Amino acid sequence: MLSAQGGMAGGFIFTHPPTTSLMAKYKLEYIWLDGYQPLASLRSKTQIKEYASFPKLADLPDWGFDGSSTQQAEGKSSDVVLKPVAVFPDSTRKNGVLVMCETYLHTGTPHPSNSRGTIPDDPDTWFGFEQEYFFYKDGAPLGFPVGGYPSPQGPYYTGVGYKNVGNVAREIVEKHIDLCLEAGINLEGINAEVAKGQWEFQIFGKGSKSAADQMWVARYLLTRLCEGYGIDIEWRCKPILGAFNQALDWNGSGMHANFSTKHMREVGGKDYFEKLMAAFSKHMDEHIAVYGPENHLRLTGLHETQSIDKFTYGVADRGASIRVPHSFINAGYKGYLEDRRPNSAADPYLVAGRILKTILTVPTK
Repeated sequence: MLSAQGGMAGGFIFTHPPTTSLMAKYKLEYIWLDGYQPLASLRSKTQIKEYASFPKLADLPDWGFDGSSTQQAEGKSSDVVLKPVAVFPDSTRKNGVLVMCETYLHTGTPHPSNSRGTIPDDPDTWFGFEQEYFFYKDGAPLGFPVGGYPSPQGPYYTGVGYKNVGNVAREIVEKHIDLCLEAGINLEGINAEVAKGQWEFQIFGKGSKSAADQMWVARYLLTRLCEGYGIDIEWRCKPILGAFNQALDWNGSGMHANFSTKHMREVGGKDYFEKLMAAFSKHMDEHIAVYGPENHLRLTGLHETQSIDKFTYGVADRGASIRVPHSFINAGYKGYLEDRRPNSAADPYLVAGRILKTILTVPTK
């Protein structure tokens, strides 16, 4: 006897039924990035599988989907393979499982849209992402009056009170904290940001892939949570534009990337630091290429940014490309650095991968 399980592109995979009554049905939510450009969207779908306990990554089967509906294949050959790469519990569902996936061609090679599959990885390279975003409702940031603008920015950053944060945003971000922590995601903090309707959360991870996996699943959880409030998340870095698409006097959204290698933490030194900064300067264009779309609207030299066509670094300088913390200098040029150029819509896989790739060009001996 055979039983049907959801399969490729919404069809069926035929598998043997469970052989013991101790098995439980788990809801596996497979999550992946689609092929839309310049900004990939999150996609997901559910299949039900039976396990004796919460499934480990090795227990999860490959699956698939219709890539012709996601800008990842043509209709005449539309099957794209999903390979699980990270697993998290989903506290919103009984026996819920969040499964982050890479996309592959049927030949077994990474799909061109698979930004995770080809980046370098090192578990001793640590990343801390500061993800800014806007809550959006009815085509404008949450709290913006219809057809107009709120009071100038200033009181909104870390603001408290209805006039600063409204009556729903804090409820959402508090629920998002719980969802991430219950999923085992290393969410380290939240705060209201500089512009009205703008917020931030921070994620820490060890290794470029693990850190970015957690970022994408945290984004997924926030986006899905907001469905119940009739609110969208706007990831674009500078969504508030005036006449002729001119940026107005509102902060954009970034995804600042703090990074630290084992060598930076344990050895460091001024000479290595200066060589590292020279490498970042040399590869400036390669970094900007993956630091998010429309970044020219955000990296203007204003609103705590450096101009997109310049590379600078400075101690405690939020107007530099890379901010050097006082603690880094005081520890003998050891610790972490903050790349402030990635924007809120950037792909954390590409950001972390590019940072590590540049670091690997600098000799440590």
